[in-house]
Amino acid sequence: MTPLQSGARVRPTTHIPFSHTCIALGILAALPLTGGLHHMARQAPQKLERRKEPLTPLLVTNTCPETIWPGISTQSGEGPGQNGFELTPGSTWNQTVSEDWQGRVWGRTNCSFNDEGTGPREGRGRACRSGDCNGILNCQVGGDVPVSLAEFTLDAGDGHTYYDISLVDGYNLPMAIILQPLQNASLEDLPPNLIHPSCEGTVGLLKEQDYDPYTSGSPNFLRTNSTYPLPFDRKVDDSQVAKWCPWDLQQEPPDKPSDGVYPYPDDNIQRPAFSPCYSACAKNNKPEDCCTGQYNSPSACSASEYSKSVKAVCPDAYSFAFDDQTSTFIIPSGAGFEVVFCPGGRSTNILSTESEKMRQLAQNGHVSRRSAAMRSIRLDHTGFVVTFVLAAGLGYAALI
Repeated sequence: MTPLQSGARVRPTTHIPFSHTCIALGILAALPLTGGLHHMARQAPQKLERRKEPLTPLLVTNTCPETIWPGISTQSGEGPGQNGFELTPGSTWNQTVSEDWQGRVWGRTNCSFNDEGTGPREGRGRACRSGDCNGILNCQVGGDVPVSLAEFTLDAGDGHTYYDISLVDGYNLPMAIILQPLQNASLEDLPPNLIHPSCEGTVGLLKEQDYDPYTSGSPNFLRTNSTYPLPFDRKVDDSQVAKWCPWDLQQEPPDKPSDGVYPYPDDNIQRPAFSPCYSACAKNNKPEDCCTGQYNSPSACSASEYSKSVKAVCPDAYSFAFDDQTSTFIIPSGAGFEVVFCPGGRSTNILSTESEKMRQLAQNGHVSRRSAAMRSIRLDHTGFVVTFVLAAGLGYAALI
């Protein structure tokens, strides 16, 4: 049974909305964010000079071993012509959206629709085992949790584009996001290894820890190259990927033992090859997990065990409501994007390992050629070693 074929039971509960408003931290704190809101909660101001027709490309590519059915939802701006479609392995669906589009892309698995695409092939209810949107092919609502999301705010009205891979509502498919610079010189000059995040959290699809795509037959992996290599996570192995989602959050958990309690550690229970994983918020809907009510602030709401597991497996993915600092990618506006499902390789670790370059990119729209955030000049005068430290454009001297 392939990873996608061993999908899960559908949840007989009300769909939980995807919106997760949060205060920007760290890298976002230095940016002109209105009210400090997560980019998907922001509404771009109207511009008289905006192009009304959709001209910005939004590509969706399937490199999974099985057919998937991507879904797209639009929060603002002009969305694509099709919000849901079948995508066979190795194929790409090319559409356009408006330059101020704000929305999400996700993947549905193990779907079976009637000939009109208006419902499941048999019976009523859901047509897909994961990511279903009311049982129809051309989605009119968001995908059912648990689902991996690619989120975009193409023009927030401040000259920036914001995007992220979000596992706030759970995980069902690995994905990557690739920039389409549209022959914009300033965007084409962006280092590709800083702007193409990837999340690989499915057992059997993760490459070995020393994986190097550039010498293994993929010299332009995710539109990067050996000159600008992606910083991959090197810690996680296939065993950890197989176990990162606890039993109680799996969409298809095994039957509980006779005492009704899953053992810990749970190595003696056979795990399925693939089962979508709910987030703690999507499964339990508790204020402390969803950062709502009295927990609606960074000081009151912290990462759950689910969120910590997400960051271990997919360091660049959004894991809970106040995770902006290590999940949000910020570039100058004007680009289109491609969402790639099952990109292969390993998860990226861009935002943590390249934090200063990302700060420069977010604040200045480019990365300095002298990209080190901090450089020291050591001078030996009269027995003293003086270190001049330059950081964020500010200099100070220290005697050592």
